Amino acid sequence: MTLPVNFDSMGVDAILNDWLTALSEQGAEAVVVLGPVPTGTKDDREVLAVHPPRFVGAAIALAHSPDFGASWRDSDAPMVAWQDISRASSEVGNRWRRLWLAHGQQTLVRVAFPLPAARAFECFMFTPRTLANRSDAANLAWSAFNVWPTLRRSIATQRVSLSPRELESLNLAFEGLTARETSLRMDCTERTVNYHLANAMAKLHTDNKLSAVQRACWIGLI
Repeated sequence: MTLPVNFDSMGVDAILNDWLTALSEQGAEAVVVLGPVPTGTKDDREVLAVHPPRFVGAAIALAHSPDFGASWRDSDAPMVAWQDISRASSEVGNRWRRLWLAHGQQTLVRVAFPLPAARAFECFMFTPRTLANRSDAANLAWSAFNVWPTLRRSIATQRVSLSPRELESLNLAFEGLTARETSLRMDCTERTVNYHLANAMAKLHTDNKLSAVQRACWIGLI
């Protein structure tokens, strides 16, 4: 499946709309993106994007459930899951299932993009159909792998706006470079590097470089 190639100039809503349009042949009617809460525990998730908007309530219920959460990710469960919502059993997670079933959705396909420290971004695609075989689920999963790099960047920049130099300094810190080594790589003074890092930390609401790098990872900037 090939998705539109002009995503770089598009916002999150436009990307989701085009993604869902591309999935129309597979019967998908909703897409949801969940991600870690940057200031929360590994169990905390929030809705980063949902389309169409009428599914927001059901998406929030999914994010607040333990299903597909940290304990599930710590197991040997695969990154791609295919589930018939009405047949799955989870007493704690029943509310989100009831809401999606009320919207007429029967099946979900979930793709996870792992992050450090037992976090992950999760893309869910919902359809009112009962998928006939693994190839149907695979088509939906591959669409998520295809769109994810650009969608992640768009979501991240919508959440926190870093300058190119601030982002570069964080990426080099993520690689383990010191401020002095970073200054050589960026062709500037060490003081300038620390200035960019301080600005990035302020925008990410952290008070040290390590926390800033970690939070940038969980937001999707790195």
